[in-house]
Amino acid sequence: MSATIPLIDIYVMGKQYMVPETLTIIEAMEYAGYHFKRGCGCRAGFCGACATVYRMAGDFELKVGLACQTKVEPGMYLTQIPFFPGRKANFDLEEIKPSVADFAQLYPEVFRCLGCSSCTKVCPQDIDVMQCIASIQQGDFTRAADISFDCVMCGLCVSRCPVHIVQYNAALTARRLYSRHIAPPSSQLKRRNEELKAGDFEAGIQELMKADKERLQELYNSRDIE
Repeated sequence: MSATIPLIDIYVMGKQYMVPETLTIIEAMEYAGYHFKRGCGCRAGFCGACATVYRMAGDFELKVGLACQTKVEPGMYLTQIPFFPGRKANFDLEEIKPSVADFAQLYPEVFRCLGCSSCTKVCPQDIDVMQCIASIQQGDFTRAADISFDCVMCGLCVSRCPVHIVQYNAALTARRLYSRHIAPPSSQLKRRNEELKAGDFEAGIQELMKADKERLQELYNSRDIE
């Protein structure tokens, strides 16, 4: 006979629930009866859709995390923020250049950074967010793109920034500038684009569009993996 998993108390939107102690936050909320239509995403820590705010009973500190990665604890008061509002600049990637002056026109708030490191401390991906912003300020978009490569756009950095920088959108712009204007052209990408334009994959695309679920699974599981 398997051992019974102990139940612990958590609070979702102020209401108490008893859930197994082995679950993640998102699993615990589903166990409690919540049905997710948004804010669940990939469930593997890659998409950033399940940002969660919580506080432990008797603790003054407000904590954050990804609900699919964070285990429940007794006395956890929590709520989800599946989308964190943040301004996103509009621009033509062909017209702007990887320069401090151009970037300042898009995200002037980046240059108000206090260097407090709150964004870095809160990042569930352990990204040095503050250093990414510092690299942008210095015009080093190559370094900014490298530092922010694993960003999942969860928005938790914005939730802690005292000067309201939208770090994840600024970092995304830095990566796009790097890709378009700094990174050397990829010979493999050029070749693949030429193959697509020539229709080399048209038959395969049509096969995928007509295939049923079982056939798609078969093709996926038997694919070549480099």
